[in-house]
Amino acid sequence: MAKKKSGGWLESIKTILYAALIAIGIRTVAFEPFNIPSGSMIPTLLVGDYLFVSKYSYGYSRHSIPFSPSLFEGRIWARMPERGDVAVFKLPRDTRQDYIKRIVGLPGDRIQVIRGVLHVNGEPARREPLGDFVAEGDGPRMTVRLFREFLPGGNNHLIVEQSDDGPLDNTPEFVVPAGHVFAMGDNRDNSLDSRVPGAVGVIPLDNLVGRAEFIFFSVDGSARWWQVWGWPFAIRYARIFSAVR
Repeated sequence: MAKKKSGGWLESIKTILYAALIAIGIRTVAFEPFNIPSGSMIPTLLVGDYLFVSKYSYGYSRHSIPFSPSLFEGRIWARMPERGDVAVFKLPRDTRQDYIKRIVGLPGDRIQVIRGVLHVNGEPARREPLGDFVAEGDGPRMTVRLFREFLPGGNNHLIVEQSDDGPLDNTPEFVVPAGHVFAMGDNRDNSLDSRVPGAVGVIPLDNLVGRAEFIFFSVDGSARWWQVWGWPFAIRYARIFSAVR
């Protein structure tokens, strides 16, 4: 009997280890889950969204592996992001932090914001006004302006603007260095991004973790963990399995 019990424990431990290794493998080479803690990507992503990021989209760097071990330099099977991708990356000044923003500038691009309008290589990105939008989930509720922004090359997405004369609405021209990208939040007046060189700045390609693909769960924060009766009403059902664009 003692041998059987010992063997049973050993098999259980092996099963747990195998499951952990499979999970780490999937998380490293395929998909990794992330949650959205701030409103910098409103309206595309809301506080309380949970999404999957594809790890294979840009190839693999050491940041593709949990805890970013220094096993190798550069990227394996590297692929350049597309302008307009929503990507997760390691913050250049502190690679322990994950950020998620939209890539608007590729290596060699000239990026500038003038009176709230993004300019790529001297060309203004057209903004189509879509009316008012109520932003919530990251501080007090506020009504902002909703636009569809068209990037050079054809990709388009939604952004929100509180005004066109805020601190980040008029910037110097940034030239994106080789091996880097330039990223901005869709909540243009409330995003710490590449427009702030001392805080984020341009992002090395090696720091890219992956591309945001789809939302698999979303809650609006109206029910706390102990308010079990409120859980079903806190879920944003319409956002589940929606693609990130």
